Amino acid sequence: MQGRVLKPVLAVYTGLFILFLYAPFIVLGILSFQIGPEGGPQFPIIAWSTYWYRHIFGLTPPSRIAPLPIGESLIRSLTLAFMTTIVATVLGVLSAQAFRARFRGAGAAFYLIVLGMMVPGVLVGLGMALVANTFGVDRHWWSTAFVLHVVYTFPFAFLVMLAIFNRFDASVEEAAWSLGVPPARTFRTVTFPLIFPGVLSAMLFAFTLSYDEFSRTLFASGRELTLPLAIYGTFSVEIHPNIFAFGVLTTLFSLALLAVYAILMSASVRRARRVAIQEET
Repeated sequence: MQGRVLKPVLAVYTGLFILFLYAPFIVLGILSFQIGPEGGPQFPIIAWSTYWYRHIFGLTPPSRIAPLPIGESLIRSLTLAFMTTIVATVLGVLSAQAFRARFRGAGAAFYLIVLGMMVPGVLVGLGMALVANTFGVDRHWWSTAFVLHVVYTFPFAFLVMLAIFNRFDASVEEAAWSLGVPPARTFRTVTFPLIFPGVLSAMLFAFTLSYDEFSRTLFASGRELTLPLAIYGTFSVEIHPNIFAFGVLTTLFSLALLAVYAILMSASVRRARRVAIQEET
């Protein structure tokens, strides 16, 4: 009797939670099809149109509404996210590999790594700006902001890889070593293919967090703005539906990344299963 009542309640709660979670995106998507250029971010919709999507790509006649500054800032954000992904993932894999063996000071090292994700981003960004000004270092997205992005995303990659290595069967490495395979080659041909799904997850975390980061970038990027800063500077003055249209396109880009991640993950899992079957036979 209790289960019959609990299941519908949980179903309703889950449905409301999902609706609350995705309601902003639904509203954003609806408003992105507002007619332009006179239509603004208000309900009800005056008329349905793809004007604001065409406005993003410069396919509309000139009007009082300036195009979004997403050209160079988008390239900066993508480049910064890619750089951060590579460095944070490599550091995460190497650090998690080191924590497989017990060493003195492991507890302190663990908390120092995790501290990067716990300190408020505004304080870290402000601290970096003060340090840069004190030592006369110019602030750029590829230098000071890049360091902060790595410090922020590295702990996430580290924790993902730490969880992967905690479930890793070290006997496959020992078997390779017993056959005379050097450690470096063992890691490249045996260990890395088995931990590759975790590496993909760490890369996805690092890229998403860096691409979306605002507070740490605000004080450390200097005059060259990344995409979140450029968008903020635009809608802090006046909001137009072109921002909503760009938000929809950004969300679709994120979903495309997830699709690529799912494909690579499936291929990696199938490869790991084939290797396991070959070892058993």
